[in-house]
Amino acid sequence: MAVSTLWLTDFRCFTEAQFQPDPEGLTVLRGANGAGKTSVLEAVGWLATQRSIRGATRDALVRSGTEAAVVRAEASVGERAVLLEASIPATGPVRMLVNRQPVRRRSELAEALNVTVFAPNDLDLVQGGPAGRREYLDDVLVARHPRLDALVTEVDRILRQRAAVLRQAGGRPDGAVADTLDVWDERLGASGTALAREREELAHELGPAASSAYERLAGVAEPVILDYRRSWEGDLSDVLRSTRPDDVRRQVTSTGPHRDDLEISIGTRPTRTHASQGEQRCVALALRLATHDLRRRELPEPPVLLLDDVFSELDARRAAALVELLPPGQVLLTTAVAPPPVVHAGRVVEVAGGQLTGVAGAP
Repeated sequence: MAVSTLWLTDFRCFTEAQFQPDPEGLTVLRGANGAGKTSVLEAVGWLATQRSIRGATRDALVRSGTEAAVVRAEASVGERAVLLEASIPATGPVRMLVNRQPVRRRSELAEALNVTVFAPNDLDLVQGGPAGRREYLDDVLVARHPRLDALVTEVDRILRQRAAVLRQAGGRPDGAVADTLDVWDERLGASGTALAREREELAHELGPAASSAYERLAGVAEPVILDYRRSWEGDLSDVLRSTRPDDVRRQVTSTGPHRDDLEISIGTRPTRTHASQGEQRCVALALRLATHDLRRRELPEPPVLLLDDVFSELDARRAAALVELLPPGQVLLTTAVAPPPVVHAGRVVEVAGGQLTGVAGAP
């Protein structure tokens, strides 16, 4: 799986740009901070997920003074050529096409282009709250098994419907409200338990690969432990009924997969509270590398690996270890500093002033 050509129109700082990365190896995008390096990765990530790797809103993707951005890419999946096109207006619906056909579900994108992303804000996976870690697990689940997009969407829909009923009850449920909650509690019990089970199995699978990557990056023999913690014990439908009086009073669903967490530890130390920022960064990077390794072993071809500003806070030894860990396949890497000498890029591109230029003398 690889991107052969990327076209940008009115996307971020680019008026018109064309980018052709190395099809099978490492492409380095080099430039000053704010030059637009991350925007190139963001465009590839958007085509694969319809999300910004920076968590930006859609209007931020559209070049100032214009109404819409357009991102197009030719990619290959095995012997099959794929054309992905996105029209991203500042307001209004996004138009997304794969081989000229409208995309209706996120799972369709996962089948056309798979990416693994490491960005500086991935530190939030370790430092931030549980919501980011749940989203990380769900994104990996959908990328691995597109059918699970329906389960993730269903759980979100049930939670929104249950929340609406709780608000309408106004703290004083009557018989009709109780009957309606019975229906949603049964559905959340079934779908929520299924989603939690999928997340638990994924955390179990990711653990060994994350631990191996962390030990090589950090240069220490301390394992990374991933422990998925449910917010309930026993049958979820029964728990929802038992907590219903409190839920009605507070007008929130207090138990379910939306309250679960992925606890991450280095050995016996909770990473969020008992690890240095350097250790946390290595753990976040190890999680992404573990995800990529898992997907690489499952797919006929590895996903595209997007590494944004990955060398900025790594010392020389850890940077060299990362280079050694880079898997086969297409890798797009941005840097504002000179990459370590161990980096051997198939292509180097200078990013400046909304332009992408091959570096003279570089491969």
